[in-house]
Amino acid sequence: MTETDGFETQLDAYRDSVSRPLYRLFRAYGPGEKWWLLLGLVTSVLAYGTVLVTPIVLGTTIDAVFTGEGTYALPLVPRSSLPTDPTAQFWLSSAVVGAALLGGAVLQWARGVAMNYFAHGVMYTIRVDAYEKMQRLDMTFFDNKETGEVMSILNNDTNNLEVLFDNALGDSIRIGVIVVGVTAALLYTNAQLALVTLGAVPLLVGFTWWFTRVIEPRYTRQRETIGDLNTRIENGLSGIELVKTTSTEEYENERVRGVSRDVFDAEMDVLKLSYCYRPGMELVTGAALLATFVLGGLWVFSGPPLFLSGELTTGDFVVFMLLTQRLTGPMAQLANIVDWYQNAKASGKRICGLMDVPVRIEDTPNAIALDDVDGRLEYDDVTFGYDSGGGDAAATETVLDGVDIEVQPGETVAIVGPTGAGKSTVAKLLLRLYDVSDGAIRVDGHDVRDVRLADLRSSIGYVSQDTFLFDGTIAENIRYGRFDADREDVVEAAEAAEAHGFIQGLSEGYDTRVGERGVKLSGGQRQRVAIARTVLQDPEILLLDEATSAVDTETEYLIQRSLDRLAADRTTLVIAHRLSTVKDADTIVVLDDGRVVERGTHEDLLAADGLYADLWGVQAGEIESLPEEFLAGASDRSADAPR
Repeated sequence: MTETDGFETQLDAYRDSVSRPLYRLFRAYGPGEKWWLLLGLVTSVLAYGTVLVTPIVLGTTIDAVFTGEGTYALPLVPRSSLPTDPTAQFWLSSAVVGAALLGGAVLQWARGVAMNYFAHGVMYTIRVDAYEKMQRLDMTFFDNKETGEVMSILNNDTNNLEVLFDNALGDSIRIGVIVVGVTAALLYTNAQLALVTLGAVPLLVGFTWWFTRVIEPRYTRQRETIGDLNTRIENGLSGIELVKTTSTEEYENERVRGVSRDVFDAEMDVLKLSYCYRPGMELVTGAALLATFVLGGLWVFSGPPLFLSGELTTGDFVVFMLLTQRLTGPMAQLANIVDWYQNAKASGKRICGLMDVPVRIEDTPNAIALDDVDGRLEYDDVTFGYDSGGGDAAATETVLDGVDIEVQPGETVAIVGPTGAGKSTVAKLLLRLYDVSDGAIRVDGHDVRDVRLADLRSSIGYVSQDTFLFDGTIAENIRYGRFDADREDVVEAAEAAEAHGFIQGLSEGYDTRVGERGVKLSGGQRQRVAIARTVLQDPEILLLDEATSAVDTETEYLIQRSLDRLAADRTTLVIAHRLSTVKDADTIVVLDDGRVVERGTHEDLLAADGLYADLWGVQAGEIESLPEEFLAGASDRSADAPR
């Protein structure tokens, strides 16, 4: 049992409601590659049509040229234009067979190119659209769903669709053309013997119908376990430093073994059924071939057996055997098509489920452009609770309750409070990563829900304690968000962020690669690169979320100095843990349990001798002078801390 069993996320709920996923995806994305599909269909029909030429020509040649049991005739060719000399008939038949083989090879090449362009084109568009949809989803989705699951959808599931649209679709066309063509040829050659050969078809159809019903839930489970495995591996790689420093490699190995075993069991459930289905299909088609051979052979040797009547020439018998072999092979390959179809159907449901998750935080139809931002911020009686999971809007964890904060243009306001008071949530709501449950947040008098998201977020420079750098050069990371900035602007921003000095000391300077998540840099260096990125964006509003909490005192001084420069003449909202970094703020707002309990300047709050004074005492090392109620409350808050 995996860690996510019993917990239904938004993605699970929407995936379960998807019906006819492959038809839906084909209808949505197939028309964009319709000309490749049309070319693939036409060349497929022609290519597989040439398969019928060889047995038919050989049959009539054997009867007319070698045994003399029949008249030389070729389908669709007037008899008057055919040669009467046996030698000429032999060479004409040879030429027709050769031309069919060559034409079939060329058409197969064209079919392969067309179907691959169609399949990969559809897969490319689906993957891009799914990724773009993922980018638009609000943070609640990512709070409740593992990134490994989404990665599995974007990679493994789209690849399964490529197999369907290329191999399965191509083989389905091949089988369809061959079945129709061979059936018609068999019925035309000898309708009685054709009924013996085709008697296997109802059995194959019934067997396939049973297989599809039984295999579908097994493929669904298989795709789910692969998503769980991707999540576990992604988590292990992301936390590799913690794993090594705590010597928990074996623990992580055991967790991966467990999830890998789930994948193994799910895949074996699929394969066990396939082991039954594939040989069963081959047995039925083989029995049809054997019955045709025995009855046809007896017919040629000693006349019509059993209920059969009339004449069967040697050439007709050869045609029957060659055509039956052409028929039974593809019919046995239905197993592959069903396998691909069911696998792709499970993947299609997961892709459509992702596409169906609603985007709750997006521009309204009449969103206001936010130009020339002054930077006046207002939190008006804001209440907010996080969705606790499972898609139930009522199941929320209240974090902020009736919060009122005002920040005037150019003013610096600090938000402080004990762990779990809701400080970081204040920042996330301003960026509209989440929407308030009640009340409103305004920028320059405009409710953030009414302005264009791109304008809102581009006007805010966000620096958090969890600095993220992409795997690329330092210059690329500073330029991120302002991709048109030249090297001079990048250097200027780095100088303002106190980062230029250490960057110059690196082996390749601004062209040094930082590694995944900036692993090659120290925490303080990553933070200064992030500040340089914000400097380059030149935002009207600055949002600092505990930007110096994870660095040493010396680095904190350098970062704080660069932040002071960055905050000059800008509206600044500071979420702080270290009170020393915000004691000079114009206003300090104290949160406790999601409510504003104090506000004022540093001196005013110390004089009030309330929660702020107690927090200051903790950081000043004056533990002995703190009241018992505060210490008891700190323990409770730590245990129950919301975000």
